[in-house]
Amino acid sequence: LDEIYKLLHPMMPFMTEELWAQTAGEGKQRSSLLCHAAWPSPDFEDAEAAADINWLVDLVSGIRSVRSEMNVPPAAIAPLVVVGANAVTRERLVREESAIKRLARVGDISLADVAPKGSAQIVLNEATICLPLGSLIDLVAEAARLQKELAKVTEEIARLHKKLSNERFVASAPAEIVDAEREKLAEYRDAQDKLSVALARVRDAG
Repeated sequence: LDEIYKLLHPMMPFMTEELWAQTAGEGKQRSSLLCHAAWPSPDFEDAEAAADINWLVDLVSGIRSVRSEMNVPPAAIAPLVVVGANAVTRERLVREESAIKRLARVGDISLADVAPKGSAQIVLNEATICLPLGSLIDLVAEAARLQKELAKVTEEIARLHKKLSNERFVASAPAEIVDAEREKLAEYRDAQDKLSVALARVRDAG
């Protein structure tokens, strides 16, 4: 009861303060007012629940990343096929089915022995998560678009690398200009990595 009084005190200060004093025990007095008592702290931990939530977050994040990288329309609903799922993953798929469908924008969830043709794939623990996207996007056109973007980024990287390799430019240009160019180079390299991953996924799906 003491812990309940502490939790209720902010909402019912006068009543809980009176109950706190009256329930100290016959002939006993509290050492302090309820308002001065230490706030309750949880003394339990559910490792299994935490693992389930972390798995769900990783699954949804992975699917969203693939959809974004492959330019899948936001409103498109893709089926989800899971290959190599163990018993724990199968239970999670059933238990979290509603959340997965809503948060990851997927339709039917099924199990399979091999990845379907034309699917983007991500690995989560022991399982391979497959998104068959052939009917949702033009894989050939998307590969061409990514290839074009990758070529542009690669050209910018070469230009900036040449510029920053010029000792005269680095020595004579204001420090903030040099730093800005270096930041641009880092951003383009990051974009190059992401585009390369996306292009590989589209080609694998095709």
